[in-house]
Amino acid sequence: MGMAKSVAKVLAVMIATAAVPATAEAARCGNDAGGFPAWAEAFKGEAAARGISRSTLDKAFSNIGYARATIRADRGQKSFKLSLDQFMQKRGGPTIIRRGKSLKQQNAALFARIESRYGVPAGPLLAIWGMETGFGGFLGKEHTLSAVATLAYDCRRSDYFTDQFYAALQLVQKGILSPTARGAAHGEIGQTQFLPVNVLKYGADGDGNGHIDLVGSKADALASTANFLRGHGWSAGAGYQPGEPNFAALQGWNAASVYQRAIAIIGAEIDGR
Repeated sequence: MGMAKSVAKVLAVMIATAAVPATAEAARCGNDAGGFPAWAEAFKGEAAARGISRSTLDKAFSNIGYARATIRADRGQKSFKLSLDQFMQKRGGPTIIRRGKSLKQQNAALFARIESRYGVPAGPLLAIWGMETGFGGFLGKEHTLSAVATLAYDCRRSDYFTDQFYAALQLVQKGILSPTARGAAHGEIGQTQFLPVNVLKYGADGDGNGHIDLVGSKADALASTANFLRGHGWSAGAGYQPGEPNFAALQGWNAASVYQRAIAIIGAEIDGR
């Protein structure tokens, strides 16, 4: 190949390369707060490319910061290593059973509607409601978007929580989640502690007002929980103790076996089974 042709080929490659816009740096995970601001900026660009509106991103990211309390909680989940008896005592099992029976009577019409629609009786719903937030009394105080964003950035479970963060941004865009909302340390939302992806999949309008509010509406929170269980294979009328058909749906709620068994025990006591 002659010198002139070689130079022409090099110039052609340079021109073609220059014509291709530079790709934005991908959001990279990290294990401390140092890289979080750069990650957030990169993530905003990626989210915009995936259809999250600029106005949503501006609102969502205006108060987002690295959530140290979330990281501490994520590294210190020790209660699931307890024995069943220890776990029941720590979570206040006897109190949940006592209050659950009372709430079942007080909200009989609501639980009847939910069971008619989803096939899930009151017991396991009250067990979950009681263990997650003390029947709506303790929703958490962490900034939800910061918690989910921090776990999306953190390298330990980045892929899983990246999906959760995209879901949270969609909830903001749909008007379901406030950009200033506060909740549990891992970004769980509402009275039964739904992660954002599950709000999108299973969120239900239990009170019929045309809006899903898992924080302010116990009917929405309980109906959504029943919808989640049905989505995980719940069969109306079947048992939910270990070895029975519906126990698998309880396993879908939480991966810890001690938690699954506690739901089954508390639910059965409330349902009188």
